[in-house]
Amino acid sequence: MTAFKDLDEATRRAGMEATIRTYFDGCNEADVEKMAATFHPAAVHYFPPGIGGPWKGARTIAENWRHLTLTIGSAWTIDRLVTDAQSLQAVIEWTHYKTKLNGFLRGDEWYVFDEESGLITEIRAYYASRSDGRDQVELEGFDYTDRGYHLTCPVSRPHPDARYSVK
Repeated sequence: MTAFKDLDEATRRAGMEATIRTYFDGCNEADVEKMAATFHPAAVHYFPPGIGGPWKGARTIAENWRHLTLTIGSAWTIDRLVTDAQSLQAVIEWTHYKTKLNGFLRGDEWYVFDEESGLITEIRAYYASRSDGRDQVELEGFDYTDRGYHLTCPVSRPHPDARYSVK
């Protein structure tokens, strides 16, 4: 079988989009098997602090979304979707409707795909929300250091024209 990374770019792009859309269909249908089939078995779903993440494993991710669908009436839309076939990554904007609670949540997710199977290996969720007063707001359990993220501000602050002082 041909590795996902070795398929042509258009096929990879279409495959990534189809996998994400199938995942969301499975979420809306509360179909554990459909959702789990879109994930690598060792997939991880990261969340902002206080959500109870990360969720680890294809079945755990699927069972947790099924639970929310059945208990708070969760339903989702994909509002925007962008894929990068070369890096096997995608980003989406979504809306999570919580129909029993008469509310909704908007956010973004970053997807990483397995180069062999084309299945989702990682989702990093970012929510549109107010700051809760934390000085540092990061995904719980996500290793920013090993992934090469900036750990300090890359520019000198305060700016010479700033009207504030550093704490």
